[in-house]
Amino acid sequence: MANRKAYRIPFSGPSLNLHALTGIDPVVYLNSNDSEKTSYLAFGSIKETLPGDGFDALKAFHASVEDWLFGYLSYDLKNRLESLHSCNPDRQGFQDLRFFQPEVVIQLGDGFLEAHYFPEHTEISKLQAILQNLLDPTTDIDGPLPKVQFNPTISREEYIEAIQELKREIQYGNIYEANFCQEFHTTTELKDPISLYHRLSDISPTPYSAYMHFHEHHLICASPERFIQKKGNRILSQPIKGTIGRSSSEEKDRQLKKELLSSAKDRNENVMIVDLVRNDLARTCISGTVKVEELFGIYSFPQVHQMISTISGELKPNTHGLDALIQSYPMGSMTGAPKVKAMEIIEELEHFKRGLYSGSVGYLKPNGDYDFNVVIRSLFYQSETHALSFAVGGAITMKSDPQNEYEETLLKAKAIFELFQTDILDLQE
Repeated sequence: MANRKAYRIPFSGPSLNLHALTGIDPVVYLNSNDSEKTSYLAFGSIKETLPGDGFDALKAFHASVEDWLFGYLSYDLKNRLESLHSCNPDRQGFQDLRFFQPEVVIQLGDGFLEAHYFPEHTEISKLQAILQNLLDPTTDIDGPLPKVQFNPTISREEYIEAIQELKREIQYGNIYEANFCQEFHTTTELKDPISLYHRLSDISPTPYSAYMHFHEHHLICASPERFIQKKGNRILSQPIKGTIGRSSSEEKDRQLKKELLSSAKDRNENVMIVDLVRNDLARTCISGTVKVEELFGIYSFPQVHQMISTISGELKPNTHGLDALIQSYPMGSMTGAPKVKAMEIIEELEHFKRGLYSGSVGYLKPNGDYDFNVVIRSLFYQSETHALSFAVGGAITMKSDPQNEYEETLLKAKAIFELFQTDILDLQE
């Protein structure tokens, strides 16, 4: 097992000034936006996976270093698990899988910051200087971001027709539910992606937020959703299905929460995905241990209320911990049920390659524990081509109203549109 030294200092958090890492590559910041919950920052690379690597290579990589690994899993890893393909236009350019063994790993807890480093790779004086800069107040670019008009990959009419086609597939009995997404894209130079992350995190602080700079690729993520966690032998998944907007009126906001909780459509979406996750976890968990710890939990975020359920199980003896993740991939909340058939259909109807969107970012600990989010509410930026994009979607069932589903996608993109002063009315024409 890798022998790192630890350096610990007081930290009042919850955020760091990532500008202290300008010029350092790669960087992964997993920000819980909560001083009482652990956040992680990893930077500098000792060793990385290779282009083309998949899950087996990740297992071998982790076994060889017995150390922290940070990185991402693309949605399109589905093609290595099932007889599927991805032929839609790719505006992101992320590889299917990319992980690195960091020079420095920082844990941010309640009142402390602890850096784990290798003295042979990082001098303590250099580390102390970086930490001091990380703790400085967050700096930002002056004034608003330039106004950007994102281009949808499909029109509202095409989106509605796709939803109607999905409902026909449901009526035929081919699927019960599908997650359908649309992409918005543009070309613009982001001179300071870190400031963009800080701004998005300020207006939309979420528990599975992430900033990642992996060579020419940047992820700016405000995800509220956990995909899967392994802690000891316990596996935990927390799918989100069910969304409603917020109100500035406290009374109206309470009513909206009640409306979401009582919504037959949202409860139906949620319970179907819960059943799918239970089936996924049952592949690698001890029979009888898979259980629903919370059903239809309502959680509030700055722009929306969400319906979240929690499912757990105990890993079977002599089962590789990553198999629980692999057997659940991609996450049910972003695919549908039955999962493989739903992925086949949405691939035909969507007009973009998802790439890292609806994939996952996270970490592996030296002992094999891990935690991964669902990459939603995220921007993807390529610094060489200046391609900037994001995607939004929702669960489609027989009860879905196509126009309402379209409006829900714009609601989920609200924080990003606000950042870039995008005229939503132009998108609705």
